[in-house]
Amino acid sequence: MRTRWAMFAVPALAAGLLLWGCGSPPVRRERPVRRYAWVTGIKPEKILYYKKLHAHPWPGVVRTIKACHIRNYSIYLKRIGDKYYLFSYLEYTGDDFDRDMKRMAADPETRRWWKQTDPCQEPLPEAKAAGKIWSEAEEVFHLD
Repeated sequence: MRTRWAMFAVPALAAGLLLWGCGSPPVRRERPVRRYAWVTGIKPEKILYYKKLHAHPWPGVVRTIKACHIRNYSIYLKRIGDKYYLFSYLEYTGDDFDRDMKRMAADPETRRWWKQTDPCQEPLPEAKAAGKIWSEAEEVFHLD
C-alpha cells in the first residue's frame, strides 16, 4: 500500500527528472589531468636547508604554482647508496604546459625562490648537459 508521501513524491520526482534535462545549465567538464615527475640529486649538506624552505614555502610562489594550473605537487627525498635524490610529482590541469612553465619562470618571486633551491640540487648528467636541474621521469603505470 502506498503512503501519502509516495503518492505525491514519485510523480513529482519523475517530473523533476524530466525537467532537469531540459534547460539545465551546461555541464562543466574538468580539464584532463596530465601527470609529470622528475628526479634530481641534492647535496647532503643542503638537505636540512631545503627541507626548511619547503616546510614554509613563500606564499607568492605557492600562488604562482596554482595559477599555472598545477595541483597535487609533491617532492620526496630518498637516499640511494651514498647519494641523495629528490623526486618530484605534480598534476597539470591547464591546456598549455610550456606556456605555463614560462609564466612561472617569469615570476620574480619564483625566480628568487629558485635562487635559494637551485644551489642545493645536483642535476643528473643528462639534465646538467641540457642546462637543466631536473630530469623528467617516464610514467610506466598509473591507477586512477
